[in-house]
Amino acid sequence: MVKTSRSHRVFQGVNGLILTFVVVVTLYPFANIVARSFSGERQIRAGEVTLWPKGFNLTTYKIVFHDSMFWRNYGNTVLYTVVSTAVAMALTTCYAYVLSKKHLKGRTALIGVAVFTMFFTGGLIPNYVLITTFGLKNSVWAIALPNAISVFNLLVMKAFFESLPTELEEAAQIDGLSTYGILLRIVLPLSKAVVATMVLFYSVSFWNSWFSAFLYMDRTDLMPVTVYLRNLIAGATGGGNAGATTDQLSQVGASIEAVTIVLTALPVICVYPFVQRYFVSGVMLGAVKG
Repeated sequence: MVKTSRSHRVFQGVNGLILTFVVVVTLYPFANIVARSFSGERQIRAGEVTLWPKGFNLTTYKIVFHDSMFWRNYGNTVLYTVVSTAVAMALTTCYAYVLSKKHLKGRTALIGVAVFTMFFTGGLIPNYVLITTFGLKNSVWAIALPNAISVFNLLVMKAFFESLPTELEEAAQIDGLSTYGILLRIVLPLSKAVVATMVLFYSVSFWNSWFSAFLYMDRTDLMPVTVYLRNLIAGATGGGNAGATTDQLSQVGASIEAVTIVLTALPVICVYPFVQRYFVSGVMLGAVKG
């Protein structure tokens, strides 16, 4: 057994203390939010809630969960997230694979077009006119298509594809595979890490998005749950629609922000542990060059 030096043990101890402090600082705000979501109105307004609920109360959760519009909007969010992520992954993967080919004519121009959009956009009004002209309002495509390609994700995938051995694709070409066959049967199976990372990035982005739906959706039954919860924060309007009393509305007004954060973050927290290992390796492999 190799003996560690005293300086190494000191380093490990200090490193452990620093990391423990970072974990505590990171987890405390969310633990406080969860505690507030289950606490009573008086305790919340008095600032008595820290890590544990005080005056345990489920009024806000009950009002939200008993509103049929909440579940309708929640289903819309799932639909919009799945469809938008699928569209974004298809377009980003194809674009990144093309850009990874250094022999491609016009490659520099294609990269320049993508990077240009990181700094300059058409603006809110032209985007609205464009969506309206193509008849995409009040549909999932109004959310999926304008945000289909994130340039940051595109460049990460491009760097990952460039790191793959070219000999594999050359051997596949000799075996008679087409370009799409190489991508589907050779490149993507070797890119599970970066694909899982991009799926996580896109799905979280679309899950938390509300402004596009707020802008392009005219009907409340088509809104995602983020807009529903935003309306609750704006004035506890959902509680009133559910037939809540004055006391219940006061409770909703005190805890709605905490309940909103918990309801929107919980699905992501549940999914993240299953893709964490892909997330770490995908970002590193797509960013580090040899």
